[in-house]
Amino acid sequence: MNVVGFSHVTINVSDLDRSLDFYCNLLMMKLRHQGKADAYLEWGSAWICLIQRPGLNKKIEKGMGVDHVAFYINEDDFQEAVSVIERKGVTIVRGPIKRGKGWSINFLDPDGIELELHTSNLDERMEIWK
Repeated sequence: MNVVGFSHVTINVSDLDRSLDFYCNLLMMKLRHQGKADAYLEWGSAWICLIQRPGLNKKIEKGMGVDHVAFYINEDDFQEAVSVIERKGVTIVRGPIKRGKGWSINFLDPDGIELELHTSNLDERMEIWK
């Protein structure tokens, strides 16, 4: 098997319109397709799929599975992104903090799913363990 890279993340949401407002208007993702209960969003080379599943249990508990989804942001744009997140009253769960050579902020989407904006790459992140 020759996996060559990461493709996308699919996120279950309770209200597609509310999530589209968050991901498109706050995070500035580009809407590429919207169906009855799904939407595909693009952000640079990353893309995500949102699927409306209002019947799922909304309680988010840390446990086995995905902890959070992180997106790269240029360091020059990081402080403005933090200001927007704070101004919009988005729940911040960690940061902004310096991690390795990069800055990071973790916050929650409207369904309590943890997201991160991070300014460095893996090589820079690994320097803290050298």
